Amino acid sequence: MRTVPANLRAEIEPLRAYLLRYASLQLRNREQAEDAVQETLVAALAAEASFAGRSNLRTWLTGILKHKIVDAIRRSSRERTLDSADGEASIDELEALFDQTGHWREPPQAWPEQALEDKQFLRALEKCLAGLPARTGQAFLMREHLGCETADICKELGITATHCWVLLYRARTALRECLEKGWLGR
Repeated sequence: MRTVPANLRAEIEPLRAYLLRYASLQLRNREQAEDAVQETLVAALAAEASFAGRSNLRTWLTGILKHKIVDAIRRSSRERTLDSADGEASIDELEALFDQTGHWREPPQAWPEQALEDKQFLRALEKCLAGLPARTGQAFLMREHLGCETADICKELGITATHCWVLLYRARTALRECLEKGWLGR
C-alpha cells in the first residue's frame, strides 16, 4: 500500500471544518455528519492517486462527501420511524397546492443566481435551512443541492412522490418567507 504524502494530508485538514458544516446542514445530526466527513477523508486518502488535480481539492472532497451523505440518509431512513410532523399531506393541503390536473397552483420560484454568490445570503440561507423540519430540509437539500431526482428522494426518505412535492413546496415557501424577513429585509 502506498503512503499518502504529508502535503495531501496537510491540504485536506483545513477543509475538515467546511466539510463538517456542509454535512451537518445536510444530515442535521452531528454524529452522522462527523461519520460522513470521516468516511470522506478516509476515501480521499485511499484514492489519492485518482485526484489528478483536474478540479479544486475542496470540490473533489465535496463530491465524495455528497455520496457519503446519500449513504447516511439511506441508513437513517431505514432505521427511522416516520416523523408525524412530516407525515403524509392531507387532501386539503394537496388541493391548496395543486389544481385538478396535478399542476402547481403557484409554482415555486427559482433562486436568484447572483444571490447564491453573496456570502451574507448564504449565511442567511443556512440559518433558514436549519429552521426547517428535518425531513423537509433533507428533501430540499437532496433535490436542490445534491441534484437527486424525485424518485431517488422518495426511495431514500420512504415517501410518495406527492409527499415529496409537498415537502419541496413547504421548504421553498418557508425559505422564501425566512429569507424575505432575514436577508431581503435587511
